[in-house]
Amino acid sequence: MKTFYITTAIDYTNAAPHIGHAYEKILADVLARYHRLKGEPTYFLTGVDQHGQKVQQAAQKAGIDPEPFVIETTKKFVDLWQKLELSYDEWAETTDPAHKKVVQEILQRLYDKGEIYKATYRGFYSVRQEQFLTEKERDENGNFGPEWGEVVELEEENWYFKLGIYRDWLLKFLDANPQCVIPGFRHTELRNAAEKLSGDLSISRPKSRLAWGIELPFDTNCVTYVWFDALVNYISFAGYGADEEKFRRLWPALHVIGKDIIIPAHGIYWLIMLKALGFEDADMPTFLVHGYVMVDGEKMSKSIGNIRDPHTFADKFGVEALRYFLMRDCAVGQDMDFTDARLVQRYNSDLANSLGNLLNRSLNMSKRYRESRLTKPAEGGVLAEAIASSVADYTSTLDRHLVNQALEAAWNLATRANAYVEETAPWKLAKDPEAAAHLDAVLYNLADSLRVLAILISPVLPRAAEGIFAQLGLTGELRLSDAVWGLLPDGHVLGQPEVLFPRIETEA
Repeated sequence: MKTFYITTAIDYTNAAPHIGHAYEKILADVLARYHRLKGEPTYFLTGVDQHGQKVQQAAQKAGIDPEPFVIETTKKFVDLWQKLELSYDEWAETTDPAHKKVVQEILQRLYDKGEIYKATYRGFYSVRQEQFLTEKERDENGNFGPEWGEVVELEEENWYFKLGIYRDWLLKFLDANPQCVIPGFRHTELRNAAEKLSGDLSISRPKSRLAWGIELPFDTNCVTYVWFDALVNYISFAGYGADEEKFRRLWPALHVIGKDIIIPAHGIYWLIMLKALGFEDADMPTFLVHGYVMVDGEKMSKSIGNIRDPHTFADKFGVEALRYFLMRDCAVGQDMDFTDARLVQRYNSDLANSLGNLLNRSLNMSKRYRESRLTKPAEGGVLAEAIASSVADYTSTLDRHLVNQALEAAWNLATRANAYVEETAPWKLAKDPEAAAHLDAVLYNLADSLRVLAILISPVLPRAAEGIFAQLGLTGELRLSDAVWGLLPDGHVLGQPEVLFPRIETEA
């Protein structure tokens, strides 16, 4: 069976991680955990891009050399990802000697094929994006927008990759493969950008200006452009050029990336790089493109002072609360507005009130009326139907990477189970000896619904899922194939009820 290979855009180590980084990594982690839940072999790669002009400048500003700087800043990312319980299978650092070897081999191959040539260019250069700009990047007033940061005029002799000759291929590929970019409107944006593709890509920087990078194998006076280095991580750490069996098992990948780097880096540069290396159309990756995490309606910015540190929210509200809020409130592909109040509201409403209350009162009623011992009925009735419906919706949406809709499907089951409690009123049934069998069925159905809910929430809330299983008196691996009614055995004894999601109290 082919492994489901998920990657995320590796982060530049010139800044501390923020809530937007956390969203992307949690999204990829949820997808990886879901495919493992299905029993599919899964490989999740993430890491940090440690080269480039921005890193060099940040190190200079900090008064240290780039190497100790990236070691120090990389630790910030590693610490956060461990706190957020990311289940990645491999960690990529672009200073890794094996990665650098693959990058140089690729550069040499393209050079030998005549895909790379030398030329002098005079033009405007974006320091932030580390690329030369053209007239099409100017606004209606003739200015380069703020998204480009500092723009300087340069004249340099550099090495160029023949990007433009692949324009027609790229357009045909995008037309024939509309599902290669998700959601669809991002595919349309990429198609429009590809239409405007002209000229070639500068893939070198002189060491006199940038020394922190991977040296060109055919010109020791230059290092390679950061994207020609960073993008290669997706295949270098998957075994390309070193472990072909591993690479065949993993590739092609699902790239989870932000909307700001689909054009041009991933959707144009990366696809054309792969094509030039001989990759077939069927071997091209798929891009799952997410939006920005906004703060009170504005994009996070140091100048505005609205950067949100994920450590703060994980420490204050808990890792599970942060994971749930980011996955529940953001439709993949769209921007989301991150507010403290909304996080607390979503946690209290969904986790404390809906799921947490269902768990606590179901187990308490079983303990009070049946000493926590279940009697299995012949059929599950309305809750068995609700389980089947929710699981079908959950699987359908997560297969399409729609995490927020999958959570909605899971909470439909929680909502139905809570309504079932009110409809059946176990506290009344307990007073009627003739309703004993009915009460047994109600208590069993509630416990079994909670078992299924634990399975469904496990990709997003792994600790909570384990907590529910423990309170249900269950052990063992959670599997999606077990998300069906009736797997709690007759006579099963439940564990002790505990408050799993204590309410977050806010000041008036």
